[in-house]
Amino acid sequence: MKKAYLILEDGSVFPGERFGSPREVICEMVFNTGLTGYLELLTDASYAGQGIVMSSPIIGNYGVFTEQSESDRPWADALIVRDLTHIIGDARDAEDLNDYLVRHDIPAISGVDTRTLTLTLREKGTMNGMITAGEDYNLADCLKRIHAHTNHCPVARVSRKTAKTYPAGSFGRINREPGMSLPADALNEIPFEVDAAIPAKYRIAMLDFGLKQNIVWNLTQRGCEVTVYPWDTPAATILAAKPDGIMLSNGPGDPVDCDPILPNIRALYESGVVVFGICLGHQLVALATGAKTRKLKYGHRGINHPVKDLAADRVYITSQNHGYVVIDDTVDPAIATVSHIHVNDGSNEGLRYTKYPVATVQYHPEGAPGPQDSEYLFDEFLSRIDQLRGRA
Repeated sequence: MKKAYLILEDGSVFPGERFGSPREVICEMVFNTGLTGYLELLTDASYAGQGIVMSSPIIGNYGVFTEQSESDRPWADALIVRDLTHIIGDARDAEDLNDYLVRHDIPAISGVDTRTLTLTLREKGTMNGMITAGEDYNLADCLKRIHAHTNHCPVARVSRKTAKTYPAGSFGRINREPGMSLPADALNEIPFEVDAAIPAKYRIAMLDFGLKQNIVWNLTQRGCEVTVYPWDTPAATILAAKPDGIMLSNGPGDPVDCDPILPNIRALYESGVVVFGICLGHQLVALATGAKTRKLKYGHRGINHPVKDLAADRVYITSQNHGYVVIDDTVDPAIATVSHIHVNDGSNEGLRYTKYPVATVQYHPEGAPGPQDSEYLFDEFLSRIDQLRGRA
């Protein structure tokens, strides 16, 4: 492998070896504490514009199985690891991680002291960085370019361009031979099968801000027909379809960048239809109702984050990937109450709205990768729909 360097905006330089795509890349560097799940992380659109530093030292040791993807392509800009394991002649027909990244043109670097790198990002906060194309680089020039880099509104890039409906009972299957590429316009269109034994009981509209596909599967396996819409679809279009419930998905970047669609979010919030928001969806409902958000120093990214459900007085272990949170003090108690908090730092992890049937959480109840403790939130979402039907 060729020598390469990871350069951070504070001037820190981490030597390593190039793998994946040979091209240079500049992006925001963030760390994830998960021991497994590198494929799910790479294909999570919430990482668009970011390079993932895996704090677990051994990566690639179980290869790549594309049926575990959260979309049908990686969205992360780069991958940084300590020890890269290659898969050769695997009996399970797993694809080698390096081959997968080469196939999708994703730059990566191995041999990096990820312990020191993670501590640097934890102590100084997430920052932009560059993976060089080789040893011959000019540090001053690199730092100038790194500081000039921005990642404005990545939601517009990762969201689907046209609506798509997933029938009740559907579940994703990717039957693609290693090395077989998809057309550029396929984006995250994952082939799926349908279990006809699961009847359709609900019609759900979902706004795609960069959704993890497992959110859709959690709903379809519960008898929901899910229609996924582009991020900027007018509220009137969604409400005209008369959905039983509305989901607002996760997604990348600063929620303030989505300011143009806040009137749409407000209209959905005030519609009287049951709404459930996840991660970025949680933040956008808060912004649309007058609250504010702030950037965390180094974010919550991992599969072992403890969150307390205040109503149940119970702690759940959760999967998380976000760099921004809602500021509790800016939430009007006449509009919403805090429902969940992060046990480690006390930050906001959920809101329950008082006037409308709306609830949101900051973490990922679909838990992929990670624990499935919080899947009960999907059941609560559907129970609110049943309650509203009963009143009607």
